[in-house]
Amino acid sequence: MIGDLYEEALQGGLPVEIEHADGRRRPLPVQDWLALRPGDAGLLGRCRGATLDVGSGPGRLTVALAQRGLPVLGIDVAPYAVALTVAAGGPALCRDVFGRVPGTGRWGTVLLADGNIGIGGDPRALLRRVLRLLAPGGRVLVEVDPPGGGARTEPLRLRSDRSVGEWFAWAHVPADAAAGLAAASGAAMDEFWEEAGRWFVALRS
Repeated sequence: MIGDLYEEALQGGLPVEIEHADGRRRPLPVQDWLALRPGDAGLLGRCRGATLDVGSGPGRLTVALAQRGLPVLGIDVAPYAVALTVAAGGPALCRDVFGRVPGTGRWGTVLLADGNIGIGGDPRALLRRVLRLLAPGGRVLVEVDPPGGGARTEPLRLRSDRSVGEWFAWAHVPADAAAGLAAASGAAMDEFWEEAGRWFVALRS
């Protein structure tokens, strides 16, 4: 979810919606990303060693980890999101996970929270990339969709009353498809948990 409309939503401008190809719309859940919410505690508590928060957005998880004294870096493609993270006291850089990422091969934990396994529309490619970022013995902590519905990729775009963004691919991985994704990507399931109606898996290379 990139572009001017994403940053506009973070700035509290006009309401921004996610539009599906069939015309369905739903609000962009910006409020979920601005402050810690139920389910975050278990995710944060499982971070070990230097942690990379991929698609960190305005940085609630990055900031929380920094406040705990854990080495952490947030990366996001939206400059305003990165600026919000830095202003709140979290280290962050404007980076694409498929581009040059500092510390490649040395991260103890990589976070893919808030459904960010969907980035790029190809979860296998994303997971393979993320596994290369890990140090030996490191883990990827992934938030997945609730069980059921099947894994799928769909086109989405952002829109407000004033403008409409470009279509982009986004993937959905339900909890009951996570083991298959892990196996196809060269990873192993290490842990599975549910908290506050949210579903997570930990993967290890």
